[in-house]
Amino acid sequence: MEYIHYSVLANEATELLVTDAGGVYVDCTLGGAGHTSLILKRLSPDGRIIGIDRDSAAVSNAENKIHDPRFTAVKNNYENLSDVLDGEGIGLADGFLFDLGVSSYQLDTPERGFSYMSDAPLDMRMDTDSGITARDVVNGYPERELARILYEYGEEKLSRRIAARICAYREKKPIETTSELASIIEKAVPDYGRNAGHPAKRSFQAIRIEVNGELESVGRALESAASRLKKGGRIVVISFHSLEDRIVKTTFARLASPCTCPKDFPVCVCGKKATVRIITKHPVLPSEDELKENSRSHSAKLRAVEGI
Repeated sequence: MEYIHYSVLANEATELLVTDAGGVYVDCTLGGAGHTSLILKRLSPDGRIIGIDRDSAAVSNAENKIHDPRFTAVKNNYENLSDVLDGEGIGLADGFLFDLGVSSYQLDTPERGFSYMSDAPLDMRMDTDSGITARDVVNGYPERELARILYEYGEEKLSRRIAARICAYREKKPIETTSELASIIEKAVPDYGRNAGHPAKRSFQAIRIEVNGELESVGRALESAASRLKKGGRIVVISFHSLEDRIVKTTFARLASPCTCPKDFPVCVCGKKATVRIITKHPVLPSEDELKENSRSHSAKLRAVEGI
């Protein structure tokens, strides 16, 4: 299946990212290669971009779609960013772009099992070559742990009720498909607990985050990018829910103000130095036009820092 990629905040991201047309840039979440294609348009013949994705389909798609000697696609997890740069013979880069969360391709490919809108095997792995599946989580996790994941990663207030229904159902038979799981959740959520969107939306998000270990790797990846960023280079991050955005915001704040001394100390004695400065005092949000054209942009927030 060919990607139909909807790059959110694409112009804003590339404008902030590319400060040197002849520089080296890393698209840490290649996805449908929409951002990568825009970055390439801004680069001179001397520029270079590395695209990283843990999804084999994303890497293959990009290699088939982009025929440009300035571009290299690498299958890996962005938390292994330093290893990728070492493998490509790159010391410091001019910019890193992170477009967090699930890609449009993954959502729109039913057999990947990310969407509650279609019937497919419960998978949800971004890297289909390894790791646990959503089926493993839903059928194997204890009820208390399942409720914790739904509450912490999905911010689902009815997490205990949903977890109990899932566990009761799986005692009779394993839960195999996305539609089966969505139906269980829908029946568990009473009318008063239904906000905008499908009742299973938050639970599916939570299970996906658990399957892919998404939140654990974000902070580490941003710190790794900061350690490999040239002076004046940029790190640009697009997030789609409050959990991701909170990690991005706090990580950037720590990198910009790394002092660990108690607040009542008159001077810093820890000796830690800032490595970046924050260049988006407030997150950049999608324009009204983009909100109308792309429903998936509604929760997007962009934050950026510059190497110092």
